[in-house]
Amino acid sequence: MSKEGQLSRITPAEAAAKIREGAIAADIRSQAEYRGGHIGGALSLPPERHRDKLPDNTAPCLIFYCLGGKRTAQAEAALAELGRGRECYILEGGLQAWKAAGLPIIAEHAAPDIMRQVQTIAGGLVLFGVLAGSLVSPWFYLIDAVVGAGLLTAGLTGFCGMARLLAKMPWNR
Repeated sequence: MSKEGQLSRITPAEAAAKIREGAIAADIRSQAEYRGGHIGGALSLPPERHRDKLPDNTAPCLIFYCLGGKRTAQAEAALAELGRGRECYILEGGLQAWKAAGLPIIAEHAAPDIMRQVQTIAGGLVLFGVLAGSLVSPWFYLIDAVVGAGLLTAGLTGFCGMARLLAKMPWNR
């Protein structure tokens, strides 16, 4: 560790060597992102767990990472606190740098991210509404109005009801 609340950076090659020596990689992304691909043996520490206490049997050396490094840098103070008493690092460039270095990842079958699911469903509903409105009944255009209002609300307020609903679905847990 460098200064208080700051963690040292480590390259993918250095991280791989430390992992072979017993260090644990800690993926700070969401569960869905973790399932989509992670460093073998990595501990999943999604954002809601950044303030938890790690079990006493956790390795004495932790290497935190996200996809590209930005989220890890933003959460650095919380991660430094989480890893207090342990040797801790941030993987430079995150999982993207790890893969670019030719190092292996473990990928499980995962659903697309929530926003991609929202876009797919909203687009499908609008297309259905337009087709059914022109071929069956103009009342089907109401589907387009409701989807449009939902997207406008999400854009203006940051609240997306469809995303919240989809996050509760079993394939996104």
